[in-house]
Amino acid sequence: EPSNLAVSCLPVGIHPFVKKWENPIEENSEGAQCYKDKKFREAIGKYHRALLELKALLLSQEPGGQRPANAAAGGLSEEQRQAVEAIEVDCYNSLAACLLQAELVNYERVKEYCLKVLQKEGENFKALYRSGVAFYHLGDYNKALYYLKEARSRQPTDTNVIRYIQLTEMKLSRCSQREKEAL
Repeated sequence: EPSNLAVSCLPVGIHPFVKKWENPIEENSEGAQCYKDKKFREAIGKYHRALLELKALLLSQEPGGQRPANAAAGGLSEEQRQAVEAIEVDCYNSLAACLLQAELVNYERVKEYCLKVLQKEGENFKALYRSGVAFYHLGDYNKALYYLKEARSRQPTDTNVIRYIQLTEMKLSRCSQREKEAL
């Protein structure tokens, strides 16, 4: 389920910058509401727009319009950089949650979004779990098990994590069984 951490990270007292923050934060909030209302396609659109607004916001902070390799290299304060990252993480995590609700899940995209979250927040439980689920369905059981065990170390009693670990271990044991039979 999406969260709305980014709003609490909004930098205060940064006059022209704060006004520009309203669009990505609003899109993110509307996306969260659409998710709650089970309007997943609409939510995906809102999260994508929030990310585009953020990218435009970052570009507007650069003299030549080039986005720096990291936000801190540009004209952003540490507080602004953290707020940008919080919104990005929230959007990517929420996009993955929406995609997992689809009838035909694009696990490659779920994996991509979760890994973006984990680059910035390596401890993020939801991204760890969803990465494990994505890798499982993509057939990469070793990576699936790695991410699922990382998720379990954060929340040892989560039944979904435990179930996917069991499924993954069964797949791995079947694979090794087939390898032995092939020899």
